[in-house]
Amino acid sequence: MTVAGNANFPVVGVIGGGQLARMMHQAGIPLGIRFKLLADTPQESAAQVVGTTEYGDYRDLDVLRAFAADCDVITFDHEHVPTEHLRALQAEGIAVRPGPEALVNAQDKGVMRAKLDSIGVPCPRHRIVADPADVTAFAGELSGGQGEALSGEGGGGRRAGGYPVVLKTVRGGYDGKGVWVVKDEAEAEAPFLAGVPVLAEEKVDFVRELAANVVRSPSGQAVAYPVVESVQENGICAEVTAPAPDLDPALSDEAQQLALRIAGDLDITGHLAVELFQTRDGRILVNELAMRPHNSGHWTQDGAVTSQFENHLRAVLDLPLGDPRPRAKWTVMVNVLGGDYPDMYHPFLHCMARDPGLKIHMYGKDVKPGRKVGHVNVFGDDLEDVRERARHAAAYLRGTITE
Repeated sequence: MTVAGNANFPVVGVIGGGQLARMMHQAGIPLGIRFKLLADTPQESAAQVVGTTEYGDYRDLDVLRAFAADCDVITFDHEHVPTEHLRALQAEGIAVRPGPEALVNAQDKGVMRAKLDSIGVPCPRHRIVADPADVTAFAGELSGGQGEALSGEGGGGRRAGGYPVVLKTVRGGYDGKGVWVVKDEAEAEAPFLAGVPVLAEEKVDFVRELAANVVRSPSGQAVAYPVVESVQENGICAEVTAPAPDLDPALSDEAQQLALRIAGDLDITGHLAVELFQTRDGRILVNELAMRPHNSGHWTQDGAVTSQFENHLRAVLDLPLGDPRPRAKWTVMVNVLGGDYPDMYHPFLHCMARDPGLKIHMYGKDVKPGRKVGHVNVFGDDLEDVRERARHAAAYLRGTITE
């Protein structure tokens, strides 16, 4: 495909029109990369800014074929494209990165757990469960007990010593959706209503959540970003600190090496986020995988030499990867969640005037309570100062503070 003035630079097709695609597009502009987007509607975040945008259903193989026809490589804003469709595209000679055999581990939590078990990756104890009674049996396996009769208010189920248990639908969950923490068999009924397989996991006694972000190219080159601490609120990433404060260097190195090993063993191309639990007894356990730019890596836009978005594009095009080192001692990212005030522009002006060092990234989304509509990055040498400034700006933009 030759376009005048573009010097035959490659075309990257991105499936999904959310904020990750929007920020990938932004990162690709200085590289001369041409973008093509498959979105659902013109109102989506990336569709507002990407010049070449098509609209269609990513679940329709014919739509995907037509979209991919003039792209040099296909990558993703989300992990919901049917695996069988990606296999069909790949069989027809279309470069899909990450490929379907890797991506299925981010699409299906049951497949992921089985694969990580097979390569010796430490995970919470888990298994697929068939019904609420099977959840109670799993809880009993965790505690070594057989479960006790549940009496009094809310009776009718059984309680095992291993409760509470985490239940997850194997496909489709994100930002806390499709995840339940249940304390007895009665509460375990809800996840099965969706009619899809359910994964049961032990509820880990953890100190905090960490994330190890790495990027790998088809030729095998890989880079690792500093391990970060992430704070979740109601299942949504609220805040990220890079690097994770007071993290033992040996544990940090272990987390990076684990993420790099997973990327290699699963043959991942592009960005991989490995979400981790740091346990009270000093271990790390893998919670989730994401094979695309990830919320825990948004700090890299302003806090690293090369952002996760640029390195993801470099990787899927098999270009040499960029330097992942931080620019400052500390960077804090705080998500801007929608509140009860739809007008964000005037608070935006206030934040810019109050703190010229802020880096504010807005997604062009309508404001809805709890919805991610942007994020704030602040970097510097004083962690408490950086953290306070980032939190203040995000809260002011949301409308929870007014001064």
